[in-house]
Amino acid sequence: MKLTHTRLLVKKYQECFSFYKNVLGFKCDWGDENSSYADFEAGNTTLALFDRTEMSHAIGTENLPIESRPSLDKVSLIFNVESVDEMYSSLRDKGIEFITEPTDKKGWGIRVAHFRDPDGTLIEIYEPLNLK
Repeated sequence: MKLTHTRLLVKKYQECFSFYKNVLGFKCDWGDENSSYADFEAGNTTLALFDRTEMSHAIGTENLPIESRPSLDKVSLIFNVESVDEMYSSLRDKGIEFITEPTDKKGWGIRVAHFRDPDGTLIEIYEPLNLK
């Protein structure tokens, strides 16, 4: 696996977008102040912003109050893998319980699955989709 992103899951997306772009001066590679998701160049990795409510929809916790839901995550580690399905099987064989099964997210351009580390940190594995 290759760590590609640190994703901040934020409640104030537009304000955070402006802060990272205009105050800290990070170059935005993808997204804008209204997209609910953005990638910023951050050295050898990508700093991403994602609306916390949108992430809760992706992992199935949107029906809980935002302040008490387990998806109140503030950060998510994002790993690029060669095959989500193969990594999913390998990690399940090692006892990992997944939050989501491998799923094509065509709007995101990736195949993705989510799980947590022993301390509860949200982890995403993904591979780009060939959208031809």
